Amino acid sequence: MSEQLKFIVEQLNKEPFKKNFNLITFDSLEPMQLLQTLNDVLAEIDPKQALDIREEMPEQTVKRMCALLGMLKYRPPGNLSDVSTFRQGLVTGSKPVVHPILHWLLQRVTELKKRAYLARFLVKLEVPAEFLQDDIINDTYHQYEELVEGFKTYHKECEQLRTSGFSTAEIRRDISAMEEEKDQLIKRVERLKKRVESVSNHQRMLEQARQLRVEKEREESLTHQKQEQRNQLFQAEQRLQRSQQQLKDLRQAAADANPESLMKRLEEEIKINSYMVSEKLPKELEGMRHTVQYLQKVASEPAMGQADLQELEDKIKEVDYQINQLIEKRMMRNDPMDDKLTLYRQQASIIIRRKESKAEELQEAREELAAAERELRQRTNQPQASDGEEVIRGDEVKKLNSVIVEKKSALAPIIKELRSLRQRCQELSQEYEEKKVQYESCAAGLESNRSKLEQEVKALREETAQEENRYHYINTMSEIIEMQIQRAAEEMKAYVSSDPQERKKAIREVYMKNISEQELLGKKLREKQKMVRESHSDNMEQMKMWRDLEQLMECKKQCFIRAQSQASIGQVIQEGGEDRLVL
Repeated sequence: MSEQLKFIVEQLNKEPFKKNFNLITFDSLEPMQLLQTLNDVLAEIDPKQALDIREEMPEQTVKRMCALLGMLKYRPPGNLSDVSTFRQGLVTGSKPVVHPILHWLLQRVTELKKRAYLARFLVKLEVPAEFLQDDIINDTYHQYEELVEGFKTYHKECEQLRTSGFSTAEIRRDISAMEEEKDQLIKRVERLKKRVESVSNHQRMLEQARQLRVEKEREESLTHQKQEQRNQLFQAEQRLQRSQQQLKDLRQAAADANPESLMKRLEEEIKINSYMVSEKLPKELEGMRHTVQYLQKVASEPAMGQADLQELEDKIKEVDYQINQLIEKRMMRNDPMDDKLTLYRQQASIIIRRKESKAEELQEAREELAAAERELRQRTNQPQASDGEEVIRGDEVKKLNSVIVEKKSALAPIIKELRSLRQRCQELSQEYEEKKVQYESCAAGLESNRSKLEQEVKALREETAQEENRYHYINTMSEIIEMQIQRAAEEMKAYVSSDPQERKKAIREVYMKNISEQELLGKKLREKQKMVRESHSDNMEQMKMWRDLEQLMECKKQCFIRAQSQASIGQVIQEGGEDRLVL
């Protein structure tokens, strides 16, 4: 686990994340911060994931992350194989769920970028079968599939070009080299022209060289035509051999026409007709009825507004969410019994599809045969033309008979194969029912065992959590005791040391020094207290005198202010024991 965290922190501190984490800060992240970190890593792989998860509902965040992780083919560890546990841990930002995801993503960022890019174009849209019955939608879907296949081809070519070792600089150098060679060739041609012009009959010689070149090109063309004709001859011989073999088979079939074989063929035809009437045609009829009902329902409903469309989109999203949950649950479950039943189901479905395809081929062949017989009867019963010539001729009758015989001979192996397929389908259906009963009984027992194991696992997890807490507490106390023992050893070493400087570093010496300083300070404070007590009465008397002096000065100040205010109003004159105010 520590190596995993160390790897995650190292990768997140590099480009392009630059998170500046250490083991402690990363381990102490809040669940919301841890989910945002996971979303940042997913956004580096798929830019469409770049957003703030605080602006999104938790259910939408989990759905979006699960969809992307499923597309990237991420499989949770063994202890998180339960889908509900995994989703709950992703909602709450649980470290046992998020840390393995980050470790898996950061190990293969480049590969996952490529996978996410390709998924945008290669993950096909699922269109319901009833919608594909519309010709326009069907044609559009086929065009979409062709574009997907074209994208695959172009992507492969692009990858081959990237890995081929060519670069634009090399191509430019090659182009410049070819241009230089072209200039050199032009110069050589000019020099040769000048040299040839001095030769007599040079025009005739040039004409002969031109004819020689034309004849060589003609020779190559004839050689190519000869090879094509040889290939055509070989194909014609093969067709001749096949036709001879078909003729031989037809003759053998005609020679073996006895009552037993005829009865056998009739029984096979009866079985085929019973299958067509009881299974194939009712299914097609039921499908057409559903289509008609759906179209009638659509036609009878009023025009839909924006609110109705929004409601339908919400329902579609809800159904998609439920489908994704079922797919994830199925992906997480690895049941060997289910795998065996899946194999039988696949075999049964393959045989049923082959049976249906053969039945369709048989139906088409029968329709062609019936059409040919109708045409034969019409031409046979048709009267002569006005000019007396019969419309139908003997060679045409032979031709139509040969066509009928060919159709019947072509139906024989199909009927034979259909009979074996029907028998195989019955055997597989019976075996499937037996295995299904075994699976259901085994599944019931496993479900009861699973519930018991879940309870035991829950109890063991709680016990493990308690033991982990106890372990961390004991580990912390052990570290504290070790630190105390270390400090005590260092103190003892410094105390018994012969070096005075080392002894001064001892805690005992430091405390003794502090004690002596505090005692000296206390002595000084006691002396000061004694002096204050002795001078207390004199100081109190002096303080009282200062207060009296302060009151006296205040009184003088008030008198002075009053005298000044009276002098500003007028002048007081005292004469003969009288006071007069002169304004």
